[in-house]
Amino acid sequence: MGRGRAKAKQTKVARQLKYTNQSIDYDRLREELGADTGRDEMHTNAGSEQESERAQ
Repeated sequence: MGRGRAKAKQTKVARQLKYTNQSIDYDRLREELGADTGRDEMHTNAGSEQESERAQ
């Protein structure tokens, strides 16, 4: 028992996140999450390799 209050709070927070217009600083978010710039390069290279394979 006691889950009702916790679920109500989660629902309230989810609604606030969904319906409020917040400006997101994506660069700061990347830094906080520890995103690696090399990973982005890997994805772009993989995409160009796939395109070259399709062309053959």
